[in-house]
Amino acid sequence: MARDVSDTTPIGARSELVEWIASGEKPRESWRLGTEHEKVPFYRADLSPVPYDGDRGIRALLEGMQERTGWAPIMENGHPIGLADDRDGGAISLEPGGQFELSGAPLADLHDTARETAQHLADVKAVGEKLGIGFLTLGMSPLWTRAQTPVMPKARYRIMTDYMPKVGTLGLDMMYRTSTVQVNMDYASEADMVKKLRVSLALQPIATAIFANSPFTDGKPNGYLSMRSNIWLDTDRNRTGMMAFAFEEGFGYEQYVDWALDVPMYFVKRDSTYHDVAGASFRDLFAGKLAQLPGERATRSDWANHVSTLFPEVRLKRYLEMRGADVGNLEHIIALSAFWTGLLYDETALDGAWELVKAWSAEQREQLRADVPKQALKASIAGRSAQDVARDALALSRAGLQRRSCRDGAGQDETRHLAYAEEIVDSGRTQAERLLERYHGAWGGSVKPAFTEYVF
Repeated sequence: MARDVSDTTPIGARSELVEWIASGEKPRESWRLGTEHEKVPFYRADLSPVPYDGDRGIRALLEGMQERTGWAPIMENGHPIGLADDRDGGAISLEPGGQFELSGAPLADLHDTARETAQHLADVKAVGEKLGIGFLTLGMSPLWTRAQTPVMPKARYRIMTDYMPKVGTLGLDMMYRTSTVQVNMDYASEADMVKKLRVSLALQPIATAIFANSPFTDGKPNGYLSMRSNIWLDTDRNRTGMMAFAFEEGFGYEQYVDWALDVPMYFVKRDSTYHDVAGASFRDLFAGKLAQLPGERATRSDWANHVSTLFPEVRLKRYLEMRGADVGNLEHIIALSAFWTGLLYDETALDGAWELVKAWSAEQREQLRADVPKQALKASIAGRSAQDVARDALALSRAGLQRRSCRDGAGQDETRHLAYAEEIVDSGRTQAERLLERYHGAWGGSVKPAFTEYVF
């Protein structure tokens, strides 16, 4: 997330929180998709991590990107911590361990997304080359220990770093050593949101399986195909997971708000100060009874910032965020967005996807979620392999993209962006499994060749 929201309008009633989410509704013709991806920077000369400070650090990288793109700096306590494209809505931000993130602008189709991502990668590579910095296309930092990983100067991350060990064993690895790709999708109404949320929650482990790409930790295989996904299983169970309640009768905006109200807070921001209230209740802030800040009452900023600290497999804000996939190369990034666009932005495909998943029980969905990090496409649900389910989902997505009929300058529709994912599913071999083959074969038991072969 590039920057926290600043809107000091007081919240007077719970209904305003519901209305805040409902305000995201858009007519179909206004639907857009926003693709985000993170990438781990490293020094090409010695494969070491890139600190924030120094002539060739992350700060210098941000300043180089500012000069190249003209985007406005996002500052915190005198430190540039991101860049904002105030014209089109994109942004660059820093994850806790220096992962360099593009939050793409809301765009009309996958062709625009591919162009935007390719341009960003061209820019960041050009600036990075001058500093001797490269960027990995893996879902987890494969070599450095957590202690060797740098720390970015963002106050919210300091608060989260202190809190994570109190609620799970792997939260700091999530923060400092993983990289994801996600796509943000619109909805037309509460009913449309519910249907899309249920379908995407049920199929999120299938996306995790297709895009599994994090098999190394601390310089060796970690026993998983998506270690990034496994890490989320023991990060903070209060704010993560498959949200079984979303499948209950009557679910809608209000039920999501009630869940969010009961998730412990991280911080309250007042002006430029982040107040550490980790573990406190938003309901107390809402009622003006927060012990750490007596008399303070919740604002729209507080609510927007709090919602941004919830991490379920699919997150509802004023749009839906698909959060289940490891990052990969350019084709991998766009294929993830293509998968969800075809499924969620075509009514026939969405109906077909619901038919595919609606009979699954909460227990089956949870078991699939638990099995996929290690087994990926070889996991199973309701007597079917994840590979078979993925094949059906991709077919629905392809048909949905064909019906969208969004064509590029060469007359090609968006289905070409699914080819990367289709090849993985057809072969049954994830990118992680191919990496492991390289590790045990040509790489001779070393992850260091990844810093040459698997880079942007």
